[in-house]
Amino acid sequence: MAALAGTVALAALFPVSGGSARVAEAACDLAVALLFFLYGARLSTRETLAGLRHLRVHGLVLAATFVLFPLLGLATGLLTPVPLTGPLQTGVLFLCLVPSTVQSSVALTGAAGGDVPAAICAGTYSSLAGLALTPLLAAWLLGSHTELSAAGLARIGLQLLAPFLLGQLLRPWIGGLLTRHRRVLTPMDRGSILLVVYTAFSAAVARGIWRQATPVALLGLLGVLLILLAATLAATGLGARLLGLDRSARIAAVLCGSQKSLANGLPMATVLFGPEAGVMVLPLMLYHQLQLVVGTVLAGRWARAPAPGCPSARPGGQAPPGPALTALTGPGTPPAPG
Repeated sequence: MAALAGTVALAALFPVSGGSARVAEAACDLAVALLFFLYGARLSTRETLAGLRHLRVHGLVLAATFVLFPLLGLATGLLTPVPLTGPLQTGVLFLCLVPSTVQSSVALTGAAGGDVPAAICAGTYSSLAGLALTPLLAAWLLGSHTELSAAGLARIGLQLLAPFLLGQLLRPWIGGLLTRHRRVLTPMDRGSILLVVYTAFSAAVARGIWRQATPVALLGLLGVLLILLAATLAATGLGARLLGLDRSARIAAVLCGSQKSLANGLPMATVLFGPEAGVMVLPLMLYHQLQLVVGTVLAGRWARAPAPGCPSARPGGQAPPGPALTALTGPGTPPAPG
């Protein structure tokens, strides 16, 4: 959170422009490609296929991410009076099209004593589906706000999908190496995301972002995001009960279904919106902070009130991480925000 806030402040005070901006944009493109290459190289195809047994959890998370969220995003445009400028409202709708996250969903699910393998697979399937669904939904619902033409689709394929598939192809040879050196690669992941934020906000500052993101508009945006988060938590919780999921699976479904991926959403926004991405990603960045704070509070409550006879509960309200979470994050290493 501090790094994101510092990066936005740095872009506001020292935005890149001219030739430096072109260099930063080229570096940003390379960083995004590297980010998706690493995603592909780390993703275990065998474990992903093994997770298909959690079909009800995955179906609920996908429905929440790509059906419920877009409908709620469209509904926010009907809220009056909500003092959101056009770009901020468009950014709210884009936020609703972004896939769920893996890292923070898994970390919160593990802390709450939920079904960690289900959370890993649900977040993974959402991210994979988002590679195709997010751009297509953006082209349908956002229309002229996006740069999604034939050239835009080709750029998405070359910058996001191709590196991801290349990572999957090379995983048998480099997957073990990446797993062993996860601590070294984590700063690279976060650095890539911060570079995207800095480049996008530099362009937004040059276009007068603070004339659109006034204090009143930001307060209105915060209220809309809180409504979105509360509505999604309630809807996924109700859906999980109607599907007859047990307590651990319900926790995984609620936490995964209400999360949005900053790591996937920011690179997609730079491809879809180009120079306008800085304003468009502001709702996603704020929502990301809200979901972490609210998710942490919920995970703590669920951990302190385990189900009767739950073998994973232990004194102090802290659930053991389990082998799946340890394999994902590494022993003693906190997972990076998704």
